[in-house]
Amino acid sequence: MGFKMGIVGLPNVGKSTLFNALTKTAAAQAANFPFCTIEPNVGEVSVPDARLDKLAAIAGSKQIIPTRMTFVDIAGLVKGASQGEGLGNQFLANIREVDAIAHVLRCFEDGDVTHVEGRVDPVADAEVIETELMLSDLESIEKRRAGLVRKLKGNDKDAQQQDRLLASAQAVLEEGQPARTVEVSDDDAKAWKLLQLLTTKPILYVCNVDEASAADGNAHSARVFEMAAEQGAAAVVISAQIEEEISQLEADEADMFLEEMGLSEAGLDRLIRAGYELLHLETYFTVGPKEARAWTIPAGTSAPKSAGVIHGDFEKGFIRAETIAYDDFIACNGEQGAKDAGKMRAEGKGYIVKDGDVMHFLFNT
Repeated sequence: MGFKMGIVGLPNVGKSTLFNALTKTAAAQAANFPFCTIEPNVGEVSVPDARLDKLAAIAGSKQIIPTRMTFVDIAGLVKGASQGEGLGNQFLANIREVDAIAHVLRCFEDGDVTHVEGRVDPVADAEVIETELMLSDLESIEKRRAGLVRKLKGNDKDAQQQDRLLASAQAVLEEGQPARTVEVSDDDAKAWKLLQLLTTKPILYVCNVDEASAADGNAHSARVFEMAAEQGAAAVVISAQIEEEISQLEADEADMFLEEMGLSEAGLDRLIRAGYELLHLETYFTVGPKEARAWTIPAGTSAPKSAGVIHGDFEKGFIRAETIAYDDFIACNGEQGAKDAGKMRAEGKGYIVKDGDVMHFLFNT
């Protein structure tokens, strides 16, 4: 399991440039005019993980298969989108399909690149987008609650739960707060997620800065980080221009370029790591002579459900999981060394998989 992140923002903030760089494609036309992205572009990237290369080297794996992350480049929203302005609700609907929102904010000054609002103010830009998402949610809630009236009269329990949750969301939205601020009980968590409200999506603010600010950010990005901290959201600094240049280079050249720019890693790595933390995701590995492979799971996932990420039959017929911690696998120079040192564990159905676990699942067919 990877995850799907929607790239949103006002027109001309660098969304498509970033998308092109991250996916190393020209699928999204990057141009200096609004609405150059007419359909949502989808691209997949490999999730970089140095641990996978080390595991493969020890096991002599013929193939290395990283986990994947999907980016969806969604056309620029403008003020009034919830009422159909610009390209309107078509794009709000695309946001419902993603796991998290990467909200790209312009944090650079450049007179040659127009701004749809005629000024550079990333916090105000963020408020424009958030307002449109909240207005869209309010409209959706009102329609859905009206559609539940008949079922409520019949004392339908699912309808009662849904209406109660929608009412909670409506209350905070009418106070100018996103639906993600609602405290939801464990019993309501599944039903809450099924509501698919736009403002329940976790937010990662992506501060698109100029090249000179790529290492430490600037005054604009500092304001965004303050805003993110107040909201309990995440933020990351990236120069889309640098990422675009890196995407055209070979690995060795890219490393030299990053070093010259005073950067320890590519923006893609920071973005993915921030996304994983935002969604509470972890990685486990399967390793053998044929392949070394990474698998993504939500934190707190049981061994059987983790096995099910590979194939549903693995979960259904789960017997046990032979498990080696990543550090033990490396220290013992592989599976056999870990076995000899007593570092391989047989874990049952109640085991919660940990980040970095090297797993081998036994199951009944």
